[in-house]
Amino acid sequence: MNLQRTLLVATLLGAAMSTVGCSNKSQPATETASSASSTAASVEPFLGRWDLTLKAPGRDYPSWLEIRQENGELKAQMVGRWGNARPLPKVEVANGVVTFVSPKEDEESKTDMVFQGKLVGATLSGTTTGPDGTTWQWVGQKAPALEPTGVPQWGKPVRLFNGKDLTGWKMDKPGPPVWTVHNGTLVSPGNGPELISDPKFQNFKLHIEFNNGPNSNSGVYLRGRYEVQVENESAAEPASHHTAGVYGFLAPSPELPRKTGEWQSFDITLIGRNVTIVQNGKTVIDNQEIPGITGGAVDSHEELPGPIYLQGTEKGNVAFRNIVVTPER
Repeated sequence: MNLQRTLLVATLLGAAMSTVGCSNKSQPATETASSASSTAASVEPFLGRWDLTLKAPGRDYPSWLEIRQENGELKAQMVGRWGNARPLPKVEVANGVVTFVSPKEDEESKTDMVFQGKLVGATLSGTTTGPDGTTWQWVGQKAPALEPTGVPQWGKPVRLFNGKDLTGWKMDKPGPPVWTVHNGTLVSPGNGPELISDPKFQNFKLHIEFNNGPNSNSGVYLRGRYEVQVENESAAEPASHHTAGVYGFLAPSPELPRKTGEWQSFDITLIGRNVTIVQNGKTVIDNQEIPGITGGAVDSHEELPGPIYLQGTEKGNVAFRNIVVTPER
């Protein structure tokens, strides 16, 4: 009888201790899950694409940021004051503050540009230290989806270049070198100003013809924000930097042979974010989405109509002619 009681007590004690042990082990797991859920919730509002404006002394710089989560880890890419989208070495969200770092090598700065910002309503804003050592403010809004609402109805074609002078165009800064008109063509100056059309467009079809001089580089900015590359000197760069590529984002496929001193053509259709590019009668980009702006854009307000702008800051001379835009009605 005593032995049976002893065995019974031992069994009950073992069961009780097992229950307590399970309870103790489950607590950290619950806390971990709660913590993970909290972290995910705090990160979620910052995810996605952002149209940024960097406010430097004397001028604003259009910029763009994308933050995403891959296998539980935050990743970011950014378009800065120039160039194309590039991955950032650091992005984190803690206590409602997002921090991302643009390396000094990409910024022509003595130190990394460390961005910190908070989300208030729909606006992301904060500060960074600019390459000039001063504090820059920056502000951003979620980039619009720009989804098409139906089949476009096209209006009357608009001839942007009259073949005689720069009527309907303006250069983005004064002083030489300047764009010229020669034998009915617009000629880029090489390392000079950009040339920007007065009319602005939302959805449109663009026909433009171009002729690369030796070792030259230019581009056609759609809505003044997305650069379609024109060049014959970037063979060593990524495919999206080659002629007919949307700089830094979309590569032409197939890629057509480079030509110098020969007239070529683009027929470009831009509807929302989706672009189709036909080069010399061959479709090389077919209804693909453009994620964000190119460095050097006129602004980062992707929701607004924008101009056609021809790049003049790069080297060499490129001639343009027969520039016709057919806007959506």
